[in-house]
Amino acid sequence: MYPLSVIENLHHLDQEVTAAINSLHVPATDFIWLMLSNKKIWIPMYLIIIGFMFWRLGWKRALIVVLTCAMTFLFCDQIATFIQFLVKRERPDVDAEMAGRGMHFLEPVYKKYIYGFFSAHAANAIGFAVCSWLGFKNDRSVLYRHYAWFIFIWAILVGVSRIFVGKHFFGDVLVGFLVGALAGLCFGLIGQWIIKRYRLYKK
Repeated sequence: MYPLSVIENLHHLDQEVTAAINSLHVPATDFIWLMLSNKKIWIPMYLIIIGFMFWRLGWKRALIVVLTCAMTFLFCDQIATFIQFLVKRERPDVDAEMAGRGMHFLEPVYKKYIYGFFSAHAANAIGFAVCSWLGFKNDRSVLYRHYAWFIFIWAILVGVSRIFVGKHFFGDVLVGFLVGALAGLCFGLIGQWIIKRYRLYKK
């Protein structure tokens, strides 16, 4: 019984933290959180970053980096879906207790996606941030500090947006960040190893 009580206590704590963050909701900023949560809006940004990779890294190294980023996305999406249906933890917007706490829900309820542990949005965003940043480090002529600031702040905001729109608990986002960061690190290092192993210099 003890492990169950620990899980229940963690769940209640997560509910409180999530409700507290969501309560910071300001109607004027709703469109920002909805925009951050919409994956399709970020396609142009991804394309610009990919184009910049080919410019800075050359097509051989850029291709490897793009493939590792794609593998990060695929891994995070698949493992998140698997864990969600394995754990079956309901999202805040289908949790009656969270509605009673005054949660603000900005997106409709999708009956096919009622489970939310962990957040694929958070995992994908931070995974891409880590993997793409490591990819740019294959160009040693620039430190890419400004890119690092931009992409990591963007990834964090994407994760936080999932709390503000009412689709994920804080714990879902936190675990998503952890899984995504590890996936991005692993695939990013694999990409660096391939580039170094086969001496894929810029041409």
